[in-house]
Formats: sequence, C-alpha cells, structure tokens
Amino acid sequence: MDAFNLLFAPQSDDGIEIDYPDDSSVSEDEGVVFDVPSVQAVPLTSSYTYHSPLPSALAVNRGEPCILGVDEAGRGPVLGPMVYSICYCPHSKYEQVSKLGFVDSKTLKESHRESHFRLIQSHQENIAWSVRVLSPQDISWNMLKMNKYNLNAQAHDTTIELIRQVLAQGVNVTEIYIDTVGPPESYKAKLSNIFPGIDIIVEKKADSKYPIVSAASICAKVTRDQILKHWTFVEKELKSSKIFGSGYPSEAPQGSITRLFEQEEKKQEKPQSRLFMDMGLKCVSDF
Repeated sequence: MDAFNLLFAPQSDDGIEIDYPDDSSVSEDEGVVFDVPSVQAVPLTSSYTYHSPLPSALAVNRGEPCILGVDEAGRGPVLGPMVYSICYCPHSKYEQVSKLGFVDSKTLKESHRESHFRLIQSHQENIAWSVRVLSPQDISWNMLKMNKYNLNAQAHDTTIELIRQVLAQGVNVTEIYIDTVGPPESYKAKLSNIFPGIDIIVEKKADSKYPIVSAASICAKVTRDQILKHWTFVEKELKSSKIFGSGYPSEAPQGSITRLFEQEEKKQEKPQSRLFMDMGLKCVSDF
C-alpha cells in the first residue's frame, strides 16, 4: 500500500493500519452479516477514523465541486462512543442523492437506518463518507485534564480534522452543511476562518433540513448502533446482559443498562453498623 492510501486507511491513534474483518458487524438476531466497515470487532479503548472510498464519479473529474454534510451520534449516553460523520458528493449529483430519501436518523427505527445505510453503500459512485469514533476512555481523559477539553471543543476539533482529511485527498469541497454544536454563529465564524473560500452553513436541526447532513447522521448512528450491539467490556469480570439498547438510559429496554449500574451499586453496599442504626445516623452521601 502506498503512503497516500495508508494515510487514509482506517487507523488507530498510533498510526497503525486497522484490518477490519469481513464479519465485523453481524446481526445476532437475524444470523446474517450486516457489513459496516467503520466498526471494529474489538473492545473500543482507542479512538479511530474510517474513510470510505472516494466517489467513483470524481475519477472522471477530480476537481468537480462537492457538497459536504456533518453530523454526530452519541453525545450524552452512559455507554459507548461519540461518533462524528461526514458525507459528501459531487454537486452535480446532489439532486440525485437527495432523491434517495435520507432523513434525520433519530426519526428512523434501527432497521430503517440500516436500510438507508445500505442505500449509501450501494451508491458509492456518487457519495462517500467518513467517521471519527471517539472512545469513552479518550473522552473521559480529555474531560478530566487540568485544562478541561470539553465536549464542544472535542466536537469542533473532530469535525475540522475530518474535513481537513477529505480536502487532503484532493476533494474540491465548496459547500459545507453542519448540524451545530454550540452557538451556530460563533461555530460558523470559526470554521470560515479555518476553511476560507468554502460556503459554510451551520444550523440547528440541519440533519432534518439537508439530505447530505441526514446521510451523515445515518452513517454516524449506524456505526454507533453496531458498536453497541457488539460491545465488549474491557473488565473481564463484569458479567452483564448486552440488552442495553443504544446506551442512553432513556432509550434502553427496561431492566437493562440502568439496572446494570444499580446492581453493581448494590453489590458494593455494606450493612450499616448497629451503632449507626441505633443512633439513626446516615452517610453524607445518602442526603
């Protein structure tokens, strides 16, 4: 593999190329392979990036203007990664891509998101995508630094790096649409300063307004869903059901992820001494 292709192959943070197995995403319910090449079949302890091949339409005219959308999945759950995704296509193909019917991934059932993802994969001549998967360990490490590296800053830097990597491949991005993280005005000003000459639209709910952002949201959500579906805990002694949905307590099936933490908490509880009980004393943490 030459140096250029190695740069844009899936890599871990230490620059080692990642060899994704063909069965990296298997539907246990259906017993069939659901191929999501952006998913690693190993415990997720390090962040990584995946880039799909360039649209074959660009082989004819590499300098053709392209439109790019950005969205994310996994901001705020108690389990799993944050996944940032970009999708892009030649401007001349955008109307055709828009007619594929992409919508905000949050409005779709999982099976419908998977169908939309397969649609993206079946139109690689016109559309390409990339994801950056931020591991829980890296997110926590950044948040707990002395100079706190908050989620908004991590989101901005991840988006900027994904765009830079696409531009480095020679893709002529002329328009960018982003579902905002933080105030849209300041975010747009920041991006316009970094990417001068590119028209940038930063809006709330951009994933429901612009099909290219909707496509990015589908790639992000499907990647994250599949990572959670095949989640492997690093802690070998932790025995837990894998029926914990998407990692959000509000979306998890009853008795799944929230009960997991409740059970672990109960295991650590110690009976109070007779003196505590007789005097009616309580631990400060109980208030």
